[in-house]
Amino acid sequence: MTIQTALFFVFSAVLLFAGFRVITARNPVHAALYLVLAFFQASMVWMLLEAEFLSIVLVLVYVGAVMVLFLFVIMMLDIDVARMRAGFWRYFPLAALVGVLIVLEMAAVLMQAFQIGGQTAAAEVGGQLTTPAAHALAALPNTTALGVVLYTHYLYPVEIAAVILLVAIIAAIALTLRRRKDTKAQRVGEQVAVRRNDRVRMVQIPAQGKE
Repeated sequence: MTIQTALFFVFSAVLLFAGFRVITARNPVHAALYLVLAFFQASMVWMLLEAEFLSIVLVLVYVGAVMVLFLFVIMMLDIDVARMRAGFWRYFPLAALVGVLIVLEMAAVLMQAFQIGGQTAAAEVGGQLTTPAAHALAALPNTTALGVVLYTHYLYPVEIAAVILLVAIIAAIALTLRRRKDTKAQRVGEQVAVRRNDRVRMVQIPAQGKE
């Protein structure tokens, strides 16, 4: 057994344990922290598979941004865990059935993908799919090859996804924007247009002598 194989088994075992603790932890904050651990282990597995870009993105985006936001929301909402778990066992059979169906569907899709991948690898070894462009792309680093594919073959889908995300961000800001009646803000236009006579009034006070 090589060092890479041993590390794969270690990271996978910790990943499975963290995923199990995410759905069994009683404290929501602990569940979120176990999810952070699961993300780190998945990132290490991707690093072993030489998917450096996906590994770094998983740490920076999910661990560095999304999970921190989750922790802030969980701690600010003060969730009543006992109330949430009141009807757990009532819906457990239906949830277990749905979970088993999802696992079977994923297994069917992954088995088919593995078969297609094996056939493709065999064809590449036989020399049927070897082209100069494929060799040049395979010689590039992982991140560079991903960027070349995204911004050449999939340029229009990437741009469409960027526009959709921009519209979603604007819509989220517009939906959550609320104006409170007691909010005080500066009105720069009125401040600039003000005149001296509107601010200061000269009052003549007669002098009073000593009695």
